[in-house]
Amino acid sequence: MEHVTHDDVKPVYNEHSQILILGSMPSKKSREAKFYYAHPQNRFWGILAKLFQESIVDKRNFVLKHNIALWDVISACDIEASSDASIKNVIPNDLTKILNTSPIKAIFTNGKTAEKYYQKYIYPLTKISSICLPSTSPANCRIKEEQLIEEWSTILKYLK
Repeated sequence: MEHVTHDDVKPVYNEHSQILILGSMPSKKSREAKFYYAHPQNRFWGILAKLFQESIVDKRNFVLKHNIALWDVISACDIEASSDASIKNVIPNDLTKILNTSPIKAIFTNGKTAEKYYQKYIYPLTKISSICLPSTSPANCRIKEEQLIEEWSTILKYLK
């Protein structure tokens, strides 16, 4: 178990961001890469590429171009490697800097762990409901890619 912080993986957003996608805490691979969903088996980037029908060269520019903000619910916690089940001693992120800058129409959580911590720590402050989407994590391999694409396509309704 190690204490990790979110310091090296900064939120991605700008004044045009219309949806906010929140994970729980960056995986060990993402913390090393200093960017979101860096594990090669995480299906996040592949799902977005299929939804927008384009290849992703620069991930940061891709999400900004499509008015998507990325961050995580948790700012710091104790965690074993990348195991969401091991998360303890949660310190949540303060979403106000994104919510005060961007015209966010909807908040999505990437998986049940992100949803659980969003509901516990952030919803009581913001009173903004979130939409829980199935996790794109390699640990969630029971859901087939076609189902992920279908469920994640709901984000398109909130984007211009």
